[in-house]
Amino acid sequence: MSFERTVGELRASGKFFSHDAPVYITRAPGRLDLMGGNVDYTGGLVFQATIREATWAAAQIRHDKKIVLFNPQMRQECWLDLVEYDLDSLITESAVRSQVNSDSKVRWTAYVLGLFYFLRSRYPEKVKHGANVYIESTVPLNKGVSSSAAIEVAVMKAIAAVFGVPLVGVELAEACQWAENVIAESGCGIMDQAASVLGDEGYMLPLLCQSCLPCPLVKLPAGLRYWGIDSGVRHAVTGAEYEAARAAAFIGYSMICGRENLNLVIDEKAKIPRYVEPRWNGYLSEIPVSEFRSCYERDLPLLISGVDILSKHRIHPDPFSRIRTDQCYRVRTCTRYAIEENQRIALFVELARGAQSSDCENTFRLMGDLMFQSHWSYTECGLGCDATDLLVDLVRDECAASELYGAKITGGGGGGTVAVLGREDASDALQRVVDRYAEARGIEPYVFDGSSMGADRFGVKVLAA
Repeated sequence: MSFERTVGELRASGKFFSHDAPVYITRAPGRLDLMGGNVDYTGGLVFQATIREATWAAAQIRHDKKIVLFNPQMRQECWLDLVEYDLDSLITESAVRSQVNSDSKVRWTAYVLGLFYFLRSRYPEKVKHGANVYIESTVPLNKGVSSSAAIEVAVMKAIAAVFGVPLVGVELAEACQWAENVIAESGCGIMDQAASVLGDEGYMLPLLCQSCLPCPLVKLPAGLRYWGIDSGVRHAVTGAEYEAARAAAFIGYSMICGRENLNLVIDEKAKIPRYVEPRWNGYLSEIPVSEFRSCYERDLPLLISGVDILSKHRIHPDPFSRIRTDQCYRVRTCTRYAIEENQRIALFVELARGAQSSDCENTFRLMGDLMFQSHWSYTECGLGCDATDLLVDLVRDECAASELYGAKITGGGGGGTVAVLGREDASDALQRVVDRYAEARGIEPYVFDGSSMGADRFGVKVLAA
């Protein structure tokens, strides 16, 4: 209601929205990944939950070809909050990237302008005019809860409605991922956008990232609850640690394919550029754990330099990470993570689906332990962080004497938010964790509590002309 009221005021004043065309309003939540995080780009299974915090977007057609973006939240980052582009300047992918990279203060618009380019290039008969887009968000930036995906999904759903393009479900999520990968040049997988589009309040989304195959939603078991605790350390998918871990997994995949004489080629049919081969179809996480441990693990190097990789391997089968000569890569560990984490998530999902009886204590403890295992695997991949490790250790300290079960770092790692699983009545135990963390780090962490409907379930609200 607050957002609609603001939009109404902007329209009444005539300073941003006019009275002669409808305004389309959408909402997309952030997400908390209870399990998964770095297997969406290797074709693994992920298990996502929405959060209450969300991004709102309002869009209205213009009579000219201007694209005007207004996002007051950007002032807090000392970025430009009002940015204007020309629809006719969106000629090529490189032309769009050049515009959004022209000034660090407009860099945030990559996640929005890429959406306009996507629609214009695929639906030229519909996208002939510009639009005004107003954005508000309660999803904090760089906390590992998908602020970028929430912006993309909310804006794309709004401007698609403006132009009469029927984008929903997987197609909507994949369009947003394309913009983030290709225009924002951020190597994310599909899970963030899919969770924001397809999630629902009180449910969790299992998603097989091949490329985007949603499974039936899983209702949060009775008596169970999850939270997110912000570590205060900023996370970014474009960070060096994330890129190195991602690249290392694909290096390991390439080595395994080389051993099996599997020829890696670009998939000409894929919407997002990727490499494939005939055995695992380009999905590292498809390799069974037992096969990896018995056949491949010992042949992969623990560490290898970027110089050695570039001298020995001509193909790096990931268009969205680079092999850097000044970097060493944890190939064995990151490859093992992509395969073992996929199995851990599958177990977690089955435990959650089966937890329907009144006595599920052992099941919840097993789910919690899988989260702890997942967290440690992040650290082995070089994606750990002292602050998030401390939060996880504090939760572990509480587990024996309270109704908390497990915790893990979320998203791409290297900071951000820790997901915590516990009983509904574990608020006191969670508060003890928060208090101890605040005392140790000298900051009061933000706590994410609760879920909300995804963008498709919210739909599009129309303020008529």
